[in-house]
Amino acid sequence: MATLRSGSSKGSGAFQNMKYEVANELGVQLNEGYNGDISARDAGRIGGTIVKKVFAEYRSKNQL
Repeated sequence: MATLRSGSSKGSGAFQNMKYEVANELGVQLNEGYNGDISARDAGRIGGTIVKKVFAEYRSKNQL
C-alpha cells in the first residue's frame, strides 16, 4: 500500500472528510475502511472530483 508524505497510510483527516463528502455528492456509497468493492469508474470519479476541488481552491487562493 502506498503511503502519504506524512508516512501514514490512513491519510489526513481533512482528506478523508473530503473523500466521503465527494462520494456522497456523487451518490457513491463508501464504507469505513475497505472499499475495494466499488467500481474503478466510481473511484475515478471520486478522485477526479477531489483533484478539481483542490485545484480550484489553489487557483482562488493564488489568483492564477
